[in-house]
Amino acid sequence: MSRTYWRSLEQIDERPEFRTFFEREFQEGASELPEGITRRDMMMLLGASLSLAGLAGCRRPAEEIVPYVTAPEEIVPGIPRQYATTMPFRRSAYGLIVESHEGRPTKIEGNPSHPSTMGASSSRVQASVLGLYDPDRSQSVRLRGTRKSWDEFVKAWEELAKAHAADGGAGLAVLSESFSSPTLARLVSELRARYPRLQWATYDAVSDESRLAGLRSATGRDLDVMLRFDRAAVILALDADPLLTDPEMIRHARGFAEGRRAGASGGEMNRLYAVEGVYSLTGAMADHRLRLESRQIAPFVAALAARLALPEAASLAGAGVLGPDSRWIDVLAKDLLANRGKSLIVAGERQPAAVHAAVCALNTYLGNAGKTVSYYETKDAALPSVSSLNALVSAMKGGTIQTLVVLGGNPVFDAPVDLDFASAMAKVPHSIVLGHSVDETSSRAEWHLPRAHYLESWGDARAVGGTLSIVQPLILPLFGGRTAVEVLGLMVGGKDRPGYDIVRETWKPILGDGFDRKWNRVLHDGLLSGSELPEVVPDLTAQSLVELSRLIEAGPPRGLEIVFLASPSLHDGRFANDGWLQELPDPLTKLTWDNPALVSPKTAETSGLANGDLIRLDYAGRSLELPVWIVPGMADGVVALTLGYGRQRAGRVGSGVGFDTFTVRSSRAPGFDSDVRLARVGRTYPLSATQNHGSMEGRPLVRESTLAELQSKSAAGAERGESEQVGESKGGGIPSPIGVFEEEAPHFSLWKEHTYDQGHQWGMTIDLNACIGCNACMTACQSENNVPVVGKRQVAKGREMHWIRVDRYFSGEPSGPEVVFQPVPCMQCEDAPCEQVCPVAATVHDGQGLNVMVYNRCIGTRYCSNNCPYKVRRFNFFNLTKDTPGILKLAMNPEVTVRARGVMEKCTYCTQRINRTKIDAKLAGRELRDGDVKTACQQACPASAIEFGNLRDQSSRVVKAKADPRNYALLDELNTKPRTTYLAKVRNPNPDLEEERP
Repeated sequence: MSRTYWRSLEQIDERPEFRTFFEREFQEGASELPEGITRRDMMMLLGASLSLAGLAGCRRPAEEIVPYVTAPEEIVPGIPRQYATTMPFRRSAYGLIVESHEGRPTKIEGNPSHPSTMGASSSRVQASVLGLYDPDRSQSVRLRGTRKSWDEFVKAWEELAKAHAADGGAGLAVLSESFSSPTLARLVSELRARYPRLQWATYDAVSDESRLAGLRSATGRDLDVMLRFDRAAVILALDADPLLTDPEMIRHARGFAEGRRAGASGGEMNRLYAVEGVYSLTGAMADHRLRLESRQIAPFVAALAARLALPEAASLAGAGVLGPDSRWIDVLAKDLLANRGKSLIVAGERQPAAVHAAVCALNTYLGNAGKTVSYYETKDAALPSVSSLNALVSAMKGGTIQTLVVLGGNPVFDAPVDLDFASAMAKVPHSIVLGHSVDETSSRAEWHLPRAHYLESWGDARAVGGTLSIVQPLILPLFGGRTAVEVLGLMVGGKDRPGYDIVRETWKPILGDGFDRKWNRVLHDGLLSGSELPEVVPDLTAQSLVELSRLIEAGPPRGLEIVFLASPSLHDGRFANDGWLQELPDPLTKLTWDNPALVSPKTAETSGLANGDLIRLDYAGRSLELPVWIVPGMADGVVALTLGYGRQRAGRVGSGVGFDTFTVRSSRAPGFDSDVRLARVGRTYPLSATQNHGSMEGRPLVRESTLAELQSKSAAGAERGESEQVGESKGGGIPSPIGVFEEEAPHFSLWKEHTYDQGHQWGMTIDLNACIGCNACMTACQSENNVPVVGKRQVAKGREMHWIRVDRYFSGEPSGPEVVFQPVPCMQCEDAPCEQVCPVAATVHDGQGLNVMVYNRCIGTRYCSNNCPYKVRRFNFFNLTKDTPGILKLAMNPEVTVRARGVMEKCTYCTQRINRTKIDAKLAGRELRDGDVKTACQQACPASAIEFGNLRDQSSRVVKAKADPRNYALLDELNTKPRTTYLAKVRNPNPDLEEERP
């Protein structure tokens, strides 16, 4: 398949901003010695930047915790230990394995035994360890800004409790985030029993409330849903991004990738249709993508229901959809009907409840319930409800609330602007806020309580599907923080109790006889085996499509559409002070450190806008100034705003970064709305994007084909009786990278080839067919290898330090291009161009075939970077380690050198992990086995797109991957013989829509 790939609109037009990175490695001025930087800039570069006063060292919890891996009786310095724990996130629970060095958590991985992670993770999971060492976390209890002790707050609460006990809690209110915790659920029940007139509200700024309401409308019950992508042959995503922004993205990505891999290996491949207005990562992975505004999803679903001939859809037969060819719906309906019980339809969280109810009806009609869609009772959960928040705010403004307790969250920042939570809070005499920092909400409270990080907390959580697990601390609270469990325990019992005791009290009836033994097993394994909830097969109500009909009858929308997006990095703003996530490029836009308004090329042209132009956005009587960014493939007439930025009290890293889009978001339309207007301000705003960095000067890097083409070539080869010699050794044990489209011409080397008589020879493959471009590998590498944050200004100059980048390529017309992602680490070349030009032999080849760096030899000539055709070497322009604060040192991996200024850095195949595993195997008296060594990027990848292992082991997974006919090397014509190779991407388009593909 012949395609032309491009990275940006600037590349198509050959604008100066693209030529800058095309013709030189760094922008003008970036090659000179760096100018002086301010103290604020240095704080931002460090990512966490305040010394800890009085921090004597790491402290371990006093309670007994159980190591995941059996360890020596006494802790051996330098030998890390691993513990199982759980990261709660909304109503999801991520089972984790956390590595600890002398009581200091440093690295997070997924728990292979836990169904929510299956050994993988995400960018936010990886970066959460940095939140533990955030120096801007609250360090004390505060009363109107004055430092107080926890005991003083306990005494104050005793007085408040007496007053509220007299009236049954009529003046007491609690606002919490959603959760799925047996202990919290028990404490809430006991609190209601003690204060029967208590008012409770649950609010998430980004939530699945519409989905829950839709399921309630369709089934008459409160249900959670689990999407089983691994069982689906045909998937339809309606304004949804289950592969990135959904809390269950790890599970979804693993299931989806398994369906792609199966087809590329000769089995059946799943097919993904996406209907959306804003280009999402799920849309980027789609075989067919239809551009359609969010407001047109309801008519689309109605037309699809009518085409599928649902009995209840007779009244929807005339439903019109603006834009798409009716043939698109015909082909989709035919494919869904042909795959009854093997199809899956999912709607996005911002769609109204009526759409979710209709999707539930469609999945049931297609026989997907209990197969590709599983339903469960919402047990031990607090469900998000904007109406409960609205009622609470009304009571606060009415003066009936005397004491407000906020258990996490930041409603002053992210509550709907029409509710004006800040002014309502000011009318409450007593307010108590539990928060990680003195943020926008805590700064307005009477009492602020520091909240413990989950890595220093006792708690529990129930994952989607019901699996129970414990939140086990790895370190005592660094700043004396408390958990929601402990605060509720105080409110219920009237006395201060440790979270450890409260959680164990909950689990005693769950575990029954032999409690201590079973408790230790749960702590060891990270979950309670057999605790899954039974699936529910709900009966549909007669109302499943009625509300959809009413929604369509509301009339055609007017003007431009406004859409609110959850940030894939910052979510609702809670991760704003995490430098790793701020500097992580957005998978589609490649923007860092900002959230401009996103528009399509046609919308930008109509409004006379260019990238970086400041606009004034007017919507529902409110205005917001922010820059604009043009995104190919977006639906015309749509303006997308990313949430979570623009915070003013987020800390030194996150404060003042981006624009606060919550200021124009109301409770009436939290997902999308119409009638928005744009006007140019006449100024520009600097934006920092990496989409043109690492330019390959037009040389082909991506290879892809369709499933039909791949099968046709395989069949033709079989008829001719041909046998491709893929995987045979050449050049020191490196399998021959034969491409999926053509045979590579033979090359000979001008250099003496390396010979290997013994030992391990390491290599890697990256399956482009499985990679979803989620960036988990980038954050995992940053955490494992102490990669620094450089800040927005330096990223704009091409100075980002990430050791692995994920390139995003478009193909086709800018109005509706297809996307392919390609992670690019160091290729570990056999004939490495960098080794041949280094004047001090700082970059050399070792006996394991690795291209290694000797940091104390490097003098910063950057000859190696200039000679690297893959542009994967990073030069450390600044001395980010000279004055590193003590708390930041706690987050660093002690097994990896912390580099100084003037040193060239790059991927090392995680050589520290290789050496550690070899030592462990030697001590165990055995040889290394395939899979013993996992690189950080490989272990984190939710799609299992990366294989790594010994090329001398012919039974290893990496050798088998390199034997795949899709295997190829980047720029193979240069004869660098890279040890990292790629498996070409394979799409599975519907032949009936094939002519519509770009």
